[in-house]
Amino acid sequence: MSCVRAVRGLAPICGFQSLAVLSRCVSFSPRQVASDASFHSVSFSESDHPRVLITRGLGQLGVGLAKLLRKQFGKYNVILSDIRKPPAHVYQSGPFIFSDYKNLCEIVVNNHISWLIHYSALLSAVGEANVSLACDVNITGLHNVLDVATEHGLRLFIPSTIGAFGPMSPRNPTPDLCIQCPRAIYGVSKVHPELMGEYYHHRYGLDFRCLRYPGIISADSQPSGGTTDYAVQIFHDAVEAGNFVCNLRPDTRLPMMFVDDCLRATLEVLEAPAEVLSMRTYNISTMSFTPEDLEQEIRRHLPDLQVTYETDPVRQAIGESRTHQSSAIQDIKHSKTALNKYVGGF
Repeated sequence: MSCVRAVRGLAPICGFQSLAVLSRCVSFSPRQVASDASFHSVSFSESDHPRVLITRGLGQLGVGLAKLLRKQFGKYNVILSDIRKPPAHVYQSGPFIFSDYKNLCEIVVNNHISWLIHYSALLSAVGEANVSLACDVNITGLHNVLDVATEHGLRLFIPSTIGAFGPMSPRNPTPDLCIQCPRAIYGVSKVHPELMGEYYHHRYGLDFRCLRYPGIISADSQPSGGTTDYAVQIFHDAVEAGNFVCNLRPDTRLPMMFVDDCLRATLEVLEAPAEVLSMRTYNISTMSFTPEDLEQEIRRHLPDLQVTYETDPVRQAIGESRTHQSSAIQDIKHSKTALNKYVGGF
């Protein structure tokens, strides 16, 4: 399965998407960084590897992206940041900085950061349950990140989401530039950084980059409040309990992506030379399937799996709005590579 037509040549493509908020800044805890990292004594030049900071690094994508970037740029050139204590294997895998909203500028300056990957966000279902907090995390917190990135000349990556579209968006295929008008606060709060990043790029020269992620399927993390989380939770429940309660209707078709493809796409758009980018935000395309499709595929591996459907009105409404923004609906056979790969992760 290939998902990353997006950034090979960077022509517009069709297709498709944590709780640390850096509303003002993050603080630095030197004892949590390996003693041989030498952040304060190493100079940075354009010919060296980038120094990367990932906010909300303990979310679904941060740890995996850090592993990929460390393989590419070196262990001590990539720093994870979050407000939670990391598991032992994450703590031992490379630099980690505890963040408590206070000093993003200090971290950027002291550690010679050149790339900032901002994963801090409340996802769709959680955001609908607490709109005020979603605005604080996803919108207010963004402004400080934009200012710091602009002041210090950083390359800034902030993911957007398929939720940034809406019922009036064209579909099949959905272009990179089109009517959006999302009806959930998560989508609204993701259109905001798309537009602000575009503005800061043209007004101040900020190197802003963005991909609209679909639902991400990963075996290495727990769901964190998104509408597409059923496609992760079903695997955990199938393996651990043999049954699963789905909060979407069985025919709700949504765009998804296997985590390895998402991380590869992110690295490719980060590494792309600025001059080949024709815009700042791109869709990425992979597969679309329904809960019923996924249930049938998992039953090939776990035939005794029992699935019941208890529709949650809020999540279902979000899901239905997203069916309007799916890229060209692909045959479920194109999904099976990812599904089989994912089942093998357990």
